[in-house]
Amino acid sequence: MGLLTKRKNKKFSYTPRYYKSESEGSPFEISQKFDEYRRTIETPKGIKGKFSAAWDEYRETPKGGANRRVLYICIVLLVVFLFIIDFDLSIFFNK
Repeated sequence: MGLLTKRKNKKFSYTPRYYKSESEGSPFEISQKFDEYRRTIETPKGIKGKFSAAWDEYRETPKGGANRRVLYICIVLLVVFLFIIDFDLSIFFNK
């Protein structure tokens, strides 16, 4: 009955009547559009592995414009945050 273990889900092996399996891949396989271009799809174990994989993918992207755009957005959000908390820059220029 499974008091100590969880019940396994049923697996179905559906193949359509007129499906020819000689062709590449299954038409019923669900995958993302850009899976073959990204390395972070297979998530590594641990938070350090996830961050390092995401950082490596960010650094190695061929489009520099997207990276710059993300950097500009981060800078604008940081300035807005500092403005909201009333951050004073005079603490750095104290003589």
